[in-house]
Amino acid sequence: MPQERADPTAPARRLWNRLHGQGPVIGLVLLGIAGMLLHENFATYDNLMNVLKNTSFIGIIAVGMCFVIISGGIDLSVGSMAALIAGVVILSMNAMAPSFGMLTAVVLGMLLAVLLGALFGLVHGLLITKGRIEPFIVTLGTLGIFRAYLTYFSNGGAITLDNDLSDIYGPVYYADLAGVPIPVLVFLLVALLGGVILNRTAYGRYVQAIGSNEQVAQYAAVDVHRIKILTYMLLGICVGIATLLYVPRLGSASPTTGLLWELEAIAAVIVGGTVLKGGAGSITGTVVGAVLLSVIGNILNLSSIISVYLNSAVQGFVIIAVAFIQRGRR
Repeated sequence: MPQERADPTAPARRLWNRLHGQGPVIGLVLLGIAGMLLHENFATYDNLMNVLKNTSFIGIIAVGMCFVIISGGIDLSVGSMAALIAGVVILSMNAMAPSFGMLTAVVLGMLLAVLLGALFGLVHGLLITKGRIEPFIVTLGTLGIFRAYLTYFSNGGAITLDNDLSDIYGPVYYADLAGVPIPVLVFLLVALLGGVILNRTAYGRYVQAIGSNEQVAQYAAVDVHRIKILTYMLLGICVGIATLLYVPRLGSASPTTGLLWELEAIAAVIVGGTVLKGGAGSITGTVVGAVLLSVIGNILNLSSIISVYLNSAVQGFVIIAVAFIQRGRR
């Protein structure tokens, strides 16, 4: 019986596949090297913490978005959802402070942010599963609804947190622990929990199974509707957490709050290697993708290679390039 000849290109192909899977990490490393060469302050501790701090809001939302995209869904409303949550939380804190005290009002407002996020996610999940409406249509609709209600509540202007409340709430954004800003620590904790849930729980396996083939998942006795509802609620909770960290940054909410956050979160997930059609992805890649996009903006701002008005254009080119590279995986 003749022996099969070994494929001489097999080692090279295995190396390429391994490097292909680590593309976001390699890209981040190369960007870091470029940043150090272009500006002396890029690699300073303060600048790196500033990059991570600015990434934390989108990064937290991107963790939840990763679950939704892996399941085969999408959510275009997260920026508007964050804006509405911010406005309602500020109004609630201002109203509760005289009766419950400022500290209690802040704590209750933070809890309200998470609860509202979960509620909005539940509504999305029910409309998508029970109402049998495409996620794109549902969240495109709520994108306008959420921002319109915020504009109505603010009368087209800004909803501002009372000064005394701002002083108490401020440390949630401005304080640090052992030199690491609170938003960065929360971002890392959310990412860690997201990775454990996705890779170490039955729920995470069901999310991936639904994204790979929903019909097969149903035949395997997976409660597809319940998993989808939980997935959109998880994203809503992530939006609530990101919002409660963001509110003390400016102490206000306006119709421009959270503008285009949904696109940044989706971009972070895709750049991180998650397949847009669903079924495969990672939280680690999503975190790297979010940081990578922030690093691009930071390098351009520090070095002034091109106009700051073109930062988004550069990020857009990177997203398209990543999608082109990943086309073989679809």
